[in-house]
Amino acid sequence: MYTELKAFIDSLKIETITESRKEELQALIKYLKSKNDSALPAQLNFICTHNSRRSQLSQIWAQAIAFYFGVEAKTYSGGVEVTAFNKTAVNTLIRQGFKAEDDGNDNPVYRFKYAEKQPEVKAFSKLYDHPNNPQDNFAAVMTCSHADENCPFIPGAEARIAVRYDDPKIADGTPQEEDVYASRSKEIATEMKYIFQSVKS
Repeated sequence: MYTELKAFIDSLKIETITESRKEELQALIKYLKSKNDSALPAQLNFICTHNSRRSQLSQIWAQAIAFYFGVEAKTYSGGVEVTAFNKTAVNTLIRQGFKAEDDGNDNPVYRFKYAEKQPEVKAFSKLYDHPNNPQDNFAAVMTCSHADENCPFIPGAEARIAVRYDDPKIADGTPQEEDVYASRSKEIATEMKYIFQSVKS
């Protein structure tokens, strides 16, 4: 794993997560443990409305932190509308230790790397049932209330789990934009560290 990224994950303090929030994360931990115990790779599809911020951050952090703890998992993301991976969210991940390249299109396909000799994470805004995403045997992880309430049924999902985050979009165009995105990304990373550490324990 890249040194800067590993140091960032090392520094995340899971004791900052409240007990009530830990309770909310138990469903995802239970799902991952069931897959881990049966020696099956877990497939997680993080879903939010635009597949632009929260679901992308969750997908990329979950993949990197699964590797950090040696948990077999494949992560994906999607939305109910197609927009683009928010540029501030992309830059936040790069500042926190990831490496990324994009193809320069209007809805760019980013290739994120967290370690040498590990598959890159291909990230771009898409519908939750896009062909790049699993069509069965996956958990649909709903990262925002709008998508959770407007997608009553996710075809092929064997589990549906709510892990909601506040949208950093509220800070777009303000002096606080970078700080809010960095804070949300760190919050997601911290919770993914708690989740995957719990799976290994």
